[in-house]
Amino acid sequence: MKRLLLFALLVGFPLLAAAESLKVATFDVDATPPLGSPMAYDPVKRLDELTLRARGIVLLGMEKPIVLCAVDWIGIANEGHDAFCAALAEAAGTTPDRVAVHTLHQHDAPGCDFTAEKIIADLQLKDYGRFEGTFHRQVIQRLADAVKAALPNAKTITHYGRGSAEVKEVASNRRILGPGGRIRAMRLTTTKDPALRAEPEGTIDPTVTLLSFWTGEQPVAVLSYYACHPQSYYRLGIPSPDFPGIARFFRGQDVPEALHVHFNGAGGNVAAGKYNDGNRENRLLLASRLADGMKRAYLATEKQPVTAEDVDWLSLPVSLPPGKHLTEESLIHGLKTEPAKGYIAKADQLAWLRRCEAGHQISITCLKIGQARVLHLPGELFVEYQLAAKAMRPDLHVSLAAYGDYGPGYIGTTVAYGEGGYETSERASNVAPEVEPVIMNAMQKLLEK
Repeated sequence: MKRLLLFALLVGFPLLAAAESLKVATFDVDATPPLGSPMAYDPVKRLDELTLRARGIVLLGMEKPIVLCAVDWIGIANEGHDAFCAALAEAAGTTPDRVAVHTLHQHDAPGCDFTAEKIIADLQLKDYGRFEGTFHRQVIQRLADAVKAALPNAKTITHYGRGSAEVKEVASNRRILGPGGRIRAMRLTTTKDPALRAEPEGTIDPTVTLLSFWTGEQPVAVLSYYACHPQSYYRLGIPSPDFPGIARFFRGQDVPEALHVHFNGAGGNVAAGKYNDGNRENRLLLASRLADGMKRAYLATEKQPVTAEDVDWLSLPVSLPPGKHLTEESLIHGLKTEPAKGYIAKADQLAWLRRCEAGHQISITCLKIGQARVLHLPGELFVEYQLAAKAMRPDLHVSLAAYGDYGPGYIGTTVAYGEGGYETSERASNVAPEVEPVIMNAMQKLLEK
């Protein structure tokens, strides 16, 4: 061995192999349900100019690929989420724990939960058509086919980029506190009361962050992250990507060389209510403001050379405590005696409860690329989690994608469960107040590694 090493040094052979190149494959499919198909609240009555998309990237060059996917649906939960991750993993040649699937949470869009689908079938319940999974499985197959087709065309990445900018006059906190620390008013997606719109923005994260991948000076993919409920108006029976999808479309027209993938951050208690009185013109106005922030973040991008060695994927499975108000007996009784409803219904809650009782864990994951970190988390997280994550590592460029596995529903902070309000009520949150330290500790561990 010593003679081989001496010979290598004498003739100038490198002792270490060159770093593997990082490659990125992009995929994009139509996820729009057909006419008559059930969505989260209403059946599809008409198809519009803009479709719902399911799109993302595959990172290649490491021992196992990494898949990131964003879907223009209200939520993908429980065994539905498992199925998306498993299919994308198989198509990409990786394992499900290295796949992140998130929704943007648009309300004129479908939802998916194969656990709830089984419950509805077993109980022989009617009027729960939104759980019927034929179309969902078609989209899963489309995604798998698209990933397989994309892999041979993956592009070598020479640089990654990180950028951020403030988004002005879009987001505001939904929960307005009154005397005694209790919620006195809710400022939701549409707020017609001018007095509530005049209230301060409250606690938000005004920043849109970007993670981009480049081949020389050519952008290949641009991933954006912003925390806000995506509704301007809905319940029209027309599938719509709403204002985040329109902002994404604008950016795609400005920079058509790259695939633009948008993720919703921790926007569970954040919406556009301060800046949206329900007028239809506000959809385009909000989209323009978000697109402006995305553009400024793109122009502020700092690029750094990158190889596959600069990329890592960290995963931490956690058990989220189910809400104490969830019991099998009461949920089944409600399903059999109460009218069907949209999100969040007792079928959603029973599906989550059974998953928890079976010992199912949710993986919180972190993508590491150079000085950038992206956390992937479940449910409708409160924005305080996103702000805490960024405060944990102010030396890094931290982004957060929420709305992964939608099973938990809203995930508030411990103090929020004592304040009242819709998001932490028994009909909206499927987890207990003790959820906060579980998530905070997981984020801290992942960001410290």
